[in-house]
Amino acid sequence: MMSMITKNQKLIPDTLMLEERAGHVLHAIIGMSDEDHQHIPFFAANLLEQPAYLTHGDWDYGSSHGRLIDALVLARHMSGEERGLDIEAKYRENFLGFFKDDGLSYRMKNPKAPWEPTANLIDQRAVILALTSWYMSTGDRKIKSVADKHVAALKRIAVKERDVWYYPASEYTVNGWPSNNAVQLRLAPDPAAFCGRLIMPLLKYHELTGNTDAFELCQYFAALIVQRSGVFNPDGSFNDALAYRSGHFHTRIGTLDALARFAWFTRDASLTHFVKKSYDWALTWSTAFGWTPGDMHDQAFEHETCSLVDLISTGIMLAQSGYTEYWAVVERFLRNHLTESQLLDLDWVVSLDHKDADDVGLKSFYNVAERARGAFAGYSAPNDFCCDKHGGRGHTSDLQTCCIGSGTRGLFMGWSNTMTENNGTVSVNFLLNRGSRWLDVSSHLPHEGKVVLDIHQNIPKLLLRIPDWAGYAKVMIQRELDGTAHTQSGSDPSMWVKQRFLDLGETRKGETITVTFPVSKRQTVEKAMGEEFVTQWRGDDVVHLSPEGTHHPFYNHRQIFDKAPMKMGQYRRLEQEYYW
Repeated sequence: MMSMITKNQKLIPDTLMLEERAGHVLHAIIGMSDEDHQHIPFFAANLLEQPAYLTHGDWDYGSSHGRLIDALVLARHMSGEERGLDIEAKYRENFLGFFKDDGLSYRMKNPKAPWEPTANLIDQRAVILALTSWYMSTGDRKIKSVADKHVAALKRIAVKERDVWYYPASEYTVNGWPSNNAVQLRLAPDPAAFCGRLIMPLLKYHELTGNTDAFELCQYFAALIVQRSGVFNPDGSFNDALAYRSGHFHTRIGTLDALARFAWFTRDASLTHFVKKSYDWALTWSTAFGWTPGDMHDQAFEHETCSLVDLISTGIMLAQSGYTEYWAVVERFLRNHLTESQLLDLDWVVSLDHKDADDVGLKSFYNVAERARGAFAGYSAPNDFCCDKHGGRGHTSDLQTCCIGSGTRGLFMGWSNTMTENNGTVSVNFLLNRGSRWLDVSSHLPHEGKVVLDIHQNIPKLLLRIPDWAGYAKVMIQRELDGTAHTQSGSDPSMWVKQRFLDLGETRKGETITVTFPVSKRQTVEKAMGEEFVTQWRGDDVVHLSPEGTHHPFYNHRQIFDKAPMKMGQYRRLEQEYYW
């Protein structure tokens, strides 16, 4: 891990800290390990049953291991936590054991289950994701060798047309594609799931290593999605045909995230516009606090944490591309449905304290509540951790390993983009508690409209995003340095950049800047697949939702005080940080 600058504890607001949440999810990542089944992690959980149980599935291999290894790298970087290193070593050992000589990652046989030992194309995305994070964090040349071979395999098996490349089936076998006819007919099932989402980790791997195969795959996959696939309709909406997984939100928005990154990297403004059009359409199907449908038909009521994290990542990329209005959108998602979807209270879950009822290799009832603490929801309702709607498929899974991994990535994306630096200008984009080598941000929201900035080094130019609902006339800035203080008003129009950022100009080491503004209290009616939810807001935080959930209700437990509660603590400040 990168070295940390030590800092004594001080009084800080007891408000949302994403790095603390990363420590909680680390517990669940380790807890999913099945010590009786070679430490292969469980994939899903049913928490409503009494007793609750964990289950294995065909996603256990490249997908789950890849997601969790990536999540472990990010969670440890954010939190500094080192517990569970022995389990992490097992995950990494298992993961490397799934590769065959052809460079692809294969699912393993399970004598109690029907899945086939093939190289699933959705799995390969999680595989290159993990290899990239693994190499980024360690510089291990052996892992780079595995990753280079994997990328070369992804390129080798792609069907190559003049202008696009694609995969003609969801599964690749040791004997090649299962049907030559599929290749000849250019079937390319669900290009977003099998090709589009791969662009994101492939592009990062290219940035990290300069691998040209990875960049070439990105080029041809992006062309496939935009020019030939039909995944996105001309108006930006998702193609809801059954062949396109009924407009599956996770794979579509994940593809938009990938394209947004590729557009940024290649400076392709037209591609950014393509992403923005579809992203804006997706937001109309989502609530303002971050719930999304699973798809447009049978899974419509089943929100995946994965989809929300895709919304977060895409919004950040669009904001970095100049559409600064999306910083506010993403902060609402971080403050609400992402962190609300993290399982910290398990009093309602019934588990066994013995393994007598376990079916090793398939199901475990043992200590489920404790093992799941810190996990993110697999399928949630807008107002409940557990989705049990009359529409769609009814109750299915409450936890999924993919969502645990994605939820961790969502925390990391919020944490790593809370403040950014470019050519000497530091920008505070999210009003969340966060430390850095430049400054500490102490946020008193949602209790008070107050943000305190403690400056650690001279900064040529400092920008602070102010929420749209705060206005500008009543924004006040107090600056203190060496015992001298002075106050400014945000009513001066020359202090604003792009209407949303307060330009604080040059700041000096040791300076403290306190910015205050009124907190908005308002009510909206949010719609989710035809259902309406009366939503009470305080600033960007939902503080009440009606109707209330049934099993593990969301939002209505949140407490608001006149003054933000304080605690003794410290922010994690790193000399060098990972960026994804």
